[in-house]
Amino acid sequence: MAVPRLWQCPVQDLRPPAPLTRVDNIIDGFGRSSILPRETRERRLHLAETLSLEGKRNSWKLGGDALLSRIYDFFPASFGGEYIFRPIRVNPYTFDPMVQGLELTSLRAYAHDVPHDYLQSFGRAVTHPNTNEYSSFLQDTVRITDHFVVSMGARYDLQTYSRKDMVSNPLWPDSGKVPYNPMDFAPRAGFAYSIGNSRPLVVRGGYGLFYTRIPQIYTSTVESQNGINNGTLLLSNTNYYDHLIFPKYPSILVNCAQLAAICTPPTSLKQFVKSDISAFAHNFRTPRVHQASLTLEREVADRLVVGLSYTYVHGENLIRARDANLPPPVNVSYPVYDASGTNVLGEYNVESFSTWQLTSSFTCPYPPCINPLARPISQLGAINVFDSAASSDYHGATLSVRRQMMSGVYFRLAYTFAHAIDDGQDALVAGRPATVQNSYAPSSERGPSVTDQRQRFVFSWIAEPKPFERSQQLLSAVFNDWKMSGVTTIGSGRPVNVMVSGDPNQDGNSGNDRLPGAGRNSHLGPDYATTDMRLTRELYAGDGLKIELIGESFNLFNRKNQLIQITQDGLQSDAVQFIQSSKRLGFVYYPAQYRVPANLLRATNTYAPRQMELALKFIY
Repeated sequence: MAVPRLWQCPVQDLRPPAPLTRVDNIIDGFGRSSILPRETRERRLHLAETLSLEGKRNSWKLGGDALLSRIYDFFPASFGGEYIFRPIRVNPYTFDPMVQGLELTSLRAYAHDVPHDYLQSFGRAVTHPNTNEYSSFLQDTVRITDHFVVSMGARYDLQTYSRKDMVSNPLWPDSGKVPYNPMDFAPRAGFAYSIGNSRPLVVRGGYGLFYTRIPQIYTSTVESQNGINNGTLLLSNTNYYDHLIFPKYPSILVNCAQLAAICTPPTSLKQFVKSDISAFAHNFRTPRVHQASLTLEREVADRLVVGLSYTYVHGENLIRARDANLPPPVNVSYPVYDASGTNVLGEYNVESFSTWQLTSSFTCPYPPCINPLARPISQLGAINVFDSAASSDYHGATLSVRRQMMSGVYFRLAYTFAHAIDDGQDALVAGRPATVQNSYAPSSERGPSVTDQRQRFVFSWIAEPKPFERSQQLLSAVFNDWKMSGVTTIGSGRPVNVMVSGDPNQDGNSGNDRLPGAGRNSHLGPDYATTDMRLTRELYAGDGLKIELIGESFNLFNRKNQLIQITQDGLQSDAVQFIQSSKRLGFVYYPAQYRVPANLLRATNTYAPRQMELALKFIY
């Protein structure tokens, strides 16, 4: 007798996922992501119209468009809790945190379940950053002579934002407000002039002013982070009062479902929760970019074109976040040790937003200690103000040689020498607004852009050899109808920021600290070179059916392209640790010290090795 098979439905695991765990200088994080899950739904209505009018020497164009966006954004940032393991001192027998005791490294602290910090965010996870965008333009192209053409025009842009769910906090009147800039007119001009009749030298130039749109992530952040709807709990295991409520790893202090629209702390924890504010500056202006270019191009031989171009781009009113709720900084010094923590390398002076306590107390039994951050508006945490105060400059010159397709061969090579600098404008990372290191000295952020690459060489080619006539059926069937193409890219290194973990300037932001004395993006990363190649063959199967065989290789020569590790939120990984545990140097005690790793700014990862792919495509 056959035994019927029992089908079992999988049982859903209702336990909350493990909280995010970070181990300094070991692993960036595992467990529940601080930026996931998230969901964005957009409904858009786009209306556009363009008219063209042709005259004897004039070509007119005018038009406009309207883009209406209705957005639902679900983003429970850090609702699941986050543990951070840093070096910490503990009782050598019980492994309980203590001011004086056995110092554990980050990895050993993780092995003994002794985290240094616990972080969890609360508030609403749903925002509606609706926006409307309107634009119109007018352009006239005038053919002055057969060799000279001039274009002139202007464009108008307006972006408006929904104020429906915006709430202003009385402690910061600029909160819960969105900008309105109705005077964004942008002129444009360009020309083309050819000198000579046979293989003329063609000169092209142009200038344009462009206004950029404000990404909805900024208005979404302003809506959710108004100091009323949100809050952040940050506990230090080394603080006596925080330790009393510090959860046991890997427990979550407040369990909030992954898809919860609201996460609210219990009343007993509200005294520990600080509310941050994100707000546009009251004088915020739309970011704009001036762009100018000049190109010289000439055909020097049959279908061989040489060009020289220069491009200048200047950005104004670029968005940059700074914390406006900080006291004036004071200068303090900390010793610097190597990775072992025993050999002294020197001292660093730091502009710190927290002072030192030099007398003994219940919370500071062994002075000196670092006092808690005393914010001017004590009821609030960080006030991240989105200033339109940053600027950028880009200069780039390119020499190119291009051979148009002839006898089945095409190639183009280009060499670019460029330089890009800026004041540290932000590309807002979801849930983690980047701020300047010292809000009292934002000009110190001036430095190479993250995209700055001084030299870049690109060579691309296509070859379609057909060495045999169709009359030579056997040879043409074997050697014809092949196509080879490829691109070789060689580039110099890009800037690297010397980051420090542990918040040495004590501003409550662990993502904006650099090595003292090091400018922003002041170090150079590894160079890069790769060759990608593609080989295809077409076969005709009759009745309109064509078969294409494809072989591709990426990084054909398997070059080891090194890189500095990039973390999950797009920031460079920490290079140096700032450890808050007392250290004696001679007769002087310090409440913290720096640790410089042995692999400071050395490549810790690589881009992809050689990859090969085979494909078969049917075309009918």
